[in-house]
Amino acid sequence: MSLLLIFPELPNHYKVVLPALSPTMEAGTIITWQKKEGDAVAEGDLLAEIETDKATMGFESTENGYMAKIFVAAGSKDVPIGKLICIIVEEEDDVAAFKDYEPQAGDDEKPGGAPPGVDKPASPPPKPAEKPAPPKKKAPSQPPQRQAPQPSQKSSDGKVLATPSAKRIAHDKGVDLSTGPGGVVRGEDVMNYIPSTQTGGASDVDSTPTPIHGAAYSEIPITNMRKTIAKRLTESKQTIPHYYLTVEINVDKAIQLRKQFNENLSKDNVKLSMNDFVIKASAIACQRIPEVNSSWMDNVIRRYNTVDINIAVATESGLLTPIVFRAESKGLSAISQDVQRLAAKAKEGKLQPQEFQGGTFTVSNLGMFGIKHFTAVINPPQACILAVGGANKTLVVDEHSSEGYRSANMMSVTLSCDHRVVDGAVGAQWLAQFKKLLENPETMLL
Repeated sequence: MSLLLIFPELPNHYKVVLPALSPTMEAGTIITWQKKEGDAVAEGDLLAEIETDKATMGFESTENGYMAKIFVAAGSKDVPIGKLICIIVEEEDDVAAFKDYEPQAGDDEKPGGAPPGVDKPASPPPKPAEKPAPPKKKAPSQPPQRQAPQPSQKSSDGKVLATPSAKRIAHDKGVDLSTGPGGVVRGEDVMNYIPSTQTGGASDVDSTPTPIHGAAYSEIPITNMRKTIAKRLTESKQTIPHYYLTVEINVDKAIQLRKQFNENLSKDNVKLSMNDFVIKASAIACQRIPEVNSSWMDNVIRRYNTVDINIAVATESGLLTPIVFRAESKGLSAISQDVQRLAAKAKEGKLQPQEFQGGTFTVSNLGMFGIKHFTAVINPPQACILAVGGANKTLVVDEHSSEGYRSANMMSVTLSCDHRVVDGAVGAQWLAQFKKLLENPETMLL
């Protein structure tokens, strides 16, 4: 991040390069500078606010001195890790020595984390290489001719010979099997089929989205956080074999217990939410069914000994998942306080890396937005994520009622599972434990 360098021509100074503020960070955006050139800098002072791929974070100085030169202006985007962003000198009188300083070769941190090198006296520029003779022009080569598709093999009654899967895929894709390859048409033939132009040339299909003519629009810049969210979720859906399990849970007892607790805790400024009960029940269920509290690590399945639950928090910049650590060992009041503190920091962009990196299980609750049911994308490398809908009044069977039914608050939850780690029966066992805990919330207090 910084290094004391001694140069023959320049005073003692520190080079400060953009650090990696998260394990997945490749570049950052300088939001604001908190120090300007000439300001005194003490160890621990905030130098700048930097937007990483996860959050906006404060970058603190590790040195004492004076800000001599800033090289990357506030608002600069996609600044690569290791880029020289400023220089700090030891003595205030040395600030002027860097007034006209321009970054030199070797000022940026080298790949692999090697520190920037010490400047050397400038050497004479190398002699320009002799101008090479222009290459001889070659006759333009003819583009390879695409062979016209051969008609598919037909049976004696004139029907195209194709496998059942090929027929099904062709029907879905609207492909005419009579123009397929020679022989029996198979499913992979249809999947790889590219329609040719009328002249038999290469396909003119363009993957660029076609703009809607005449439609007014505005373009929103993509933040580093949004890029990372898009990348991770795309990888999750493409590489993790998701499946989904849904149950309906009667939360009448949990609602009543929450009301009683809040009446007693009001003097302590603690207000429990249904989400606190969901987090606690999830943690205990993960203890009882530890396969869910695991990760696929390619060569092994890693099973965790503690339950660190990520909670999905929507912010203006995107979705963040701060962690309630060791949720299985915390009471409802402690969980509630953790959630409120972490959610506030997430929305203010003040989460520290250790507060959102990691976790063993994730809860995403959209019930407060009126959503009854949804499925969530797994947060890799975790094996499961729980999607929680809102509680709604529903008629349920009641053998003890004279009418034979009664109304109850029913909540729908869906567990998304990585089939490489959690088999269907195991996921069902976890949901059975979770349902039992929420329908009998007093057992979570034992």
